[in-house]
Amino acid sequence: MQVFQGETAISIDDKGRLAIPTAYREVVAGECGNRLVITYNPFEAGCLYVYPQAVWERVRDQVNALPRTKKNSRLLQLKLVGAAAFVEPDGSGRIPVPASQRNAVGIEKKAVLLGMGEKFELWSEQAHHAQIRQTLGDADLGEDLVDLQL
Repeated sequence: MQVFQGETAISIDDKGRLAIPTAYREVVAGECGNRLVITYNPFEAGCLYVYPQAVWERVRDQVNALPRTKKNSRLLQLKLVGAAAFVEPDGSGRIPVPASQRNAVGIEKKAVLLGMGEKFELWSEQAHHAQIRQTLGDADLGEDLVDLQL
């Protein structure tokens, strides 16, 4: 599977579609079979996850295997699986982002698409800028990251 990486400022058109960056269109068409899944990021506000279908199915199965009687498991199932929407790029490489999801995370005309390994994160421009400012201002990233050679 192709690894997605990089940050792309994108626009959402009047019909709620975003254009997949040109660099990823062949990968989405070939390796992903033009099948993507959009769902909520259950950990951070202002962001949606965009998964290739095969990666999504693995994540979905792991989340659905969690006990439904535990509150955190149930919330994760609601946010990830319950809200998942299958989308396919049109002939111009645009995918529709469901209005309910756009509205819930505050994505309007401008957004940021981040390649995050096996998936993309789609951030509202404001939430992404706030997240970056917070991260850049956070001097202590934790002891577990001390050994990374960045």
